[in-house]
Amino acid sequence: MNSIDKINKLSKPDFISIFGNIFEKTEWIAQKSYDLKPYKNFEELFSKMMEIFENTNKENHLKILNAHPDLAVEKKLTKDSKNEQKNASLNQCTDEEFAEFKKLNEEYKKKFDFPFIIAVKGKNKEEILNSFRQRITNNINLEFEEAKRQVKRIASFRLSEIIK
Repeated sequence: MNSIDKINKLSKPDFISIFGNIFEKTEWIAQKSYDLKPYKNFEELFSKMMEIFENTNKENHLKILNAHPDLAVEKKLTKDSKNEQKNASLNQCTDEEFAEFKKLNEEYKKKFDFPFIIAVKGKNKEEILNSFRQRITNNINLEFEEAKRQVKRIASFRLSEIIK
């Protein structure tokens, strides 16, 4: 999508098909964004999507967080998540790394009630594991806010991929 005019002319089903996974498996943000057309530019589209995410309630934030896959161990990934994890080499873990990811995923979910979320773009396995090890020590409020920040970074990367 290289023009805001093309985006503004999309039908609702096409718009949702293109933007429905900006926030992992959360088409309702794309639906609300569609209803706010026309957009003056890509920045306005991005800003409105982020605003919809920010202004939703905690229950919806938790649903969005829980829509994200476990890192390195999840088998059923969306195309976006699969590419993101592959680019960070999470599909090439050693047995030890895989075991640590599995253990950290389980401990993290038990502690926070949502999966560990990190924007993996530009990061390698070691950076991701180090972040995982550090963030699992956070308190729930700090980690909830960090997870939301990471969701917004992922959404930003995904939107940039679509509109470039």
